[in-house]
Amino acid sequence: MSESEHRVLIVGNGGREHALAVKIAASKRVTHVYVAPGNAGTALMDAVTNIALAADDIDGLRDFATDNAITLTVVGPEAPLAAGIVDVFTQAGLACFGPGRDAAQLEASKAFSKDFLARHAIPTADYAVFTDYSEAEAHIRRVGAPIVVKADGLAAGKGVYLAASVDEALDAARDMLQDNAFGDSGARIVVETFLSGEELSFIALVDGEHILPLASSQDHKAAFDGDTGPNTGGMGAYSPAPVMTDAVRERVMAEVIRPTVAGMAADGCAFTGFLYAGLMIDDDGGARVLEFNVRLGDPETQPILMRLKSDLIDLIEAALEKRLDQVEARWSDQAALGVVMAAGGYPGPYDKDDIITGLDAATAEGTQVFHAGTRLAEDDSVRTSGGRVLCVCALGDNVADAQARAYAGVDKIKWRDAMYRRDIGYRAINRDK
Repeated sequence: MSESEHRVLIVGNGGREHALAVKIAASKRVTHVYVAPGNAGTALMDAVTNIALAADDIDGLRDFATDNAITLTVVGPEAPLAAGIVDVFTQAGLACFGPGRDAAQLEASKAFSKDFLARHAIPTADYAVFTDYSEAEAHIRRVGAPIVVKADGLAAGKGVYLAASVDEALDAARDMLQDNAFGDSGARIVVETFLSGEELSFIALVDGEHILPLASSQDHKAAFDGDTGPNTGGMGAYSPAPVMTDAVRERVMAEVIRPTVAGMAADGCAFTGFLYAGLMIDDDGGARVLEFNVRLGDPETQPILMRLKSDLIDLIEAALEKRLDQVEARWSDQAALGVVMAAGGYPGPYDKDDIITGLDAATAEGTQVFHAGTRLAEDDSVRTSGGRVLCVCALGDNVADAQARAYAGVDKIKWRDAMYRRDIGYRAINRDK
């Protein structure tokens, strides 16, 4: 595969996939990029074509890749990975970057993930798994609050409740186990002890054995300023994360990442792809695993890829050829920060199809606007089509500088009831002060 030219298929339609399209289309080794199904951002790019195939239409995607001489497929979201897209593509002789179905259970089932961590003595919160509400209720009353209640399966980043009281925890458990709030994803729940500290996103390329860490990042999951309000898929992110000192990085690699990659291989489901560990860093620099994702994070991807100076195609090829130990990633010394602009009401009910204005003006401020929940209408207007609509990103000499530039771009963009946080990056900025 090395040094050949590529026709690349990117699976997904979010901000992560737009950022991947920008980075991959910039490679001199790529002749064309297809995105299935893509969004307005990818629709407006040169040398990029949106394909009207859903991310979970695995057979359709395989047939498209075969019929259109696709040489590399990069999978963005978790659902097709959990459904086995990599296995299907591999069986068809197609290069597809991501973990197979067995390895994707690290994200697809929180019970699988917690059992894996316990089995391999990787630090995480104490936990218990329930399918029966009365048993969960007894456990929650016994342990007390604060406590964390999670849907076992995939819930688009929304199946996690940080309960400050026993009643809140019981409500969350009841919503999932009795009221079916998340369908099959919530038919089994994981109840964890609450961890305090500072959250960190650690993402690495993995080839089954070797590990190539990406730049550090930190995201803001809560909907409102000061990290308050309901959990979301992420309201903004920045890179690098000052909490990731050299000492913390080495502990994370030694205590979490290397044992995870070795443990997956020992369990017979070696991991290839982007491995994301959501970590809680305590005051002593120790790391405990909050969650695993088996793909790039969103919105962390956007600021991370803005800082990546290496050709992403070279790195992905090295991972597919199991030679990640022979390459390195080069990074800009600048910081990058992205602010998510969401539809009013997110993560609850929200309206769609509002016209977005000011995108060109925002770009003129030196920002890069990554589309997520957008579509290109027949009249060529860009309209909202999801909860998280845009991620407005900028580079700067430090996080505070990148923050100021990103918000200058945000201020140019308008649609009815747009909402966003005003404090993305505040932890890093306070640390610098």
